[in-house]
Amino acid sequence: MTATTARSPVPIPVLDVGGTHVTAALVDPSTSVPLPATVARRPLRSDAAADDILDAMALAASALPPGHSLSWGVAMPGPFDYATGVGRFTGMGKFESLSGVDVGAGLRKRLDGRAERLRFLNDADAFAIGEYRAGAAAGHRRVVGLTLGTGVGSSFLSAGRPVHTGPSVPPSGHLHRLTVHGRPLEDTVSRRGIRTLYATLRAAARDQPLPHLDVHDIAARARTGDAAATEAFRYAFDALGRALGPWIDRFEAAAVVIGGSMAQSWQLVHPALTTGLASTARSDVPVLPALQPAEAPLIGAAHWAQDTPDAP
Repeated sequence: MTATTARSPVPIPVLDVGGTHVTAALVDPSTSVPLPATVARRPLRSDAAADDILDAMALAASALPPGHSLSWGVAMPGPFDYATGVGRFTGMGKFESLSGVDVGAGLRKRLDGRAERLRFLNDADAFAIGEYRAGAAAGHRRVVGLTLGTGVGSSFLSAGRPVHTGPSVPPSGHLHRLTVHGRPLEDTVSRRGIRTLYATLRAAARDQPLPHLDVHDIAARARTGDAAATEAFRYAFDALGRALGPWIDRFEAAAVVIGGSMAQSWQLVHPALTTGLASTARSDVPVLPALQPAEAPLIGAAHWAQDTPDAP
């Protein structure tokens, strides 16, 4: 009798593209775990020329060891035509040079035989899918995922698939299109919104301006009792809860999962967000920190590459 040796599954190559960096990795499809030795984060300038951005993405991708699948998952911020792989970044202040550019064709050319198919998805959707597959959203059929950083990324996930249309989700399935307190949501819940409010509150209190503080600095000051910093966080995330609340009920979400750089200030974000939610939605929906905050977009992109046969 001849013994047989089980073959290891072919790893899935993925890219996670952000405004300042691109991360490449191989993901083990049997465990949903990025192979640690393959994860590489490289700098990327979102204000660079199109060829320079594509070169940076391809450089990260080319550093992955061979022997992987030829179908890639690529998490990209929007606005982006995920079905065709073409950028739609007009008026965004980032990735402007990719507007109208076939990113998929550009990457396939640069990867020279290492990529037959590139399957793009929104970066917030990738995060939510990753948390659904191997994180805090596991076991919840309908989940809202939020990534809190420069702005608000969001995903409405049903059975592991993003929902972008219909009466149960905001326009295009993304919260950043909403308004709160009569203003666009990201005027309040964003890096610039929190910095602006903090400066305004200090001026109202006749305190010395601190123009160079970023959000993580403001969070640190809130933890030491700075009243303006505490109020800036409370106001922003209470507003986010108020905007999100009605959609929690319409979508019948079983959980909200939070990631992104601002989630590191959980003791400031969570109380204000849950208070805002309770004012406009049922109060029994758990708000959970991501269990895979860095790896989730990579895991989600890998599953998208495998599980979406009709993607380009």
